[in-house]
Amino acid sequence: MRRYQRPVISLIGKVLGEKGDRATAEDLAQETFVKAYLKLAAFDTNRRFSSWLFRIAHNTTIDFMRRARLPVVSSDDPAEIETVSHVSAADTALDPVESAALGRALDRALNALRPEYRAAIMLRYEEGLAFDDIGHVLRIPESTARSYVHRGRKQLAARLAQSGWHP
Repeated sequence: MRRYQRPVISLIGKVLGEKGDRATAEDLAQETFVKAYLKLAAFDTNRRFSSWLFRIAHNTTIDFMRRARLPVVSSDDPAEIETVSHVSAADTALDPVESAALGRALDRALNALRPEYRAAIMLRYEEGLAFDDIGHVLRIPESTARSYVHRGRKQLAARLAQSGWHP
């Protein structure tokens, strides 16, 4: 649990987007770990443990969103996209103010994506999962996982460009 607590909470937070808070993400993470413990015998040892756990976390979050009747698809309104929280090592060429602004813009753009695109991007770039593992987590074919990441990146680039961040 200690090893995967942060990544699971992060995945849940990304799937929830702006609709959730830290406490909700932590509650869902706890529910995820309980489910994983209870279903440990069902774990396929030919797969990565992290993929199996992220799949449980993703399904738990989607179930929560359905029960709470939270919208699963976000708005495409570019007016909702502003600027600036996560800053990567690639941003080091920017001054600290620009770097923070880009981080907030990226967070806003991520939160505006469809939850499945957000989850696929997070699993690929934050957790470093391969496309077949992403497909396993999201219960989709590998080709769909590739498509989700591609479309999500394309939408991120467009949203960032709309908010004034050009390559």
